Amino acid sequence: MEENKDTNIKATIDAVTGLVQAIPVYQDTLQPSAKQIGKSLETVAKTVNIALAPIKVLVWGYEKIEEFISQSVTKKLQNVPEENIITPSPSIAGPTIEALRFTGEDLNLRELYSNLLANAMDNTTADSIHPGYVEIIKNLSSDEALILQAFCSQNQFPLIDIFHQIPELNSEVVVYRNFSHFKNFYNLKRPDLTSVYIDNICRLGLTEIPVGKYIIKKGLYERLENDNSLFTLKANIAQGKGFIDFNRKVIRLTNFGELFINNVVAEKK
Repeated sequence: MEENKDTNIKATIDAVTGLVQAIPVYQDTLQPSAKQIGKSLETVAKTVNIALAPIKVLVWGYEKIEEFISQSVTKKLQNVPEENIITPSPSIAGPTIEALRFTGEDLNLRELYSNLLANAMDNTTADSIHPGYVEIIKNLSSDEALILQAFCSQNQFPLIDIFHQIPELNSEVVVYRNFSHFKNFYNLKRPDLTSVYIDNICRLGLTEIPVGKYIIKKGLYERLENDNSLFTLKANIAQGKGFIDFNRKVIRLTNFGELFINNVVAEKK
């Protein structure tokens, strides 16, 4: 069978080679165009190499990872009795160290890995460390890591969906979903993507938005509904038909998410 396979491959190569050799009449006509394409590709290749060059610096080697772990993890374990410090499970330490190669330059994400590793090395918390935590961090953006810090102080926050209601047309259009004040807590790089960030941390099973549930606290949702950033949106809707309406919701930690916050996001005490 291997001989037949090699024969078929050789036959294909010979056929293609023969086909190319059989049409030399077009060589001179195509050559200028081919040369131009070659120059264009060469230019693009140089640009790509320049764009990728900084990545070589950003990817951490073992020495840099070792230095970071030695400094950061040691600091986090400074209040842990020496007899409680253990060798972490390879299923935690291995993927964590590997992930640091590519995310070590991101302060927000590397802190999560550091907290994870420190708790995996403390025999009082090691059993609470789930192997899936590493993959969850790998699926988080830097901004999402910041948003999760908000859950260290409380386990739920208000959200609203914003609708444009047009009774005459019996129409309801979602204008904005999962509007929140998370953007006010931290200096997010892309506050306009906060709604997407919320979708992702729910997708990862860290949080949930239960249908029909909201927080009963006077004035809590009014602060969202009267947020200054919605002024232009409200003004545009007011100029046309219909009115603006809100659906009050809540985002809260799941049981799995609560453990993740305690062992990965919160600073080790």
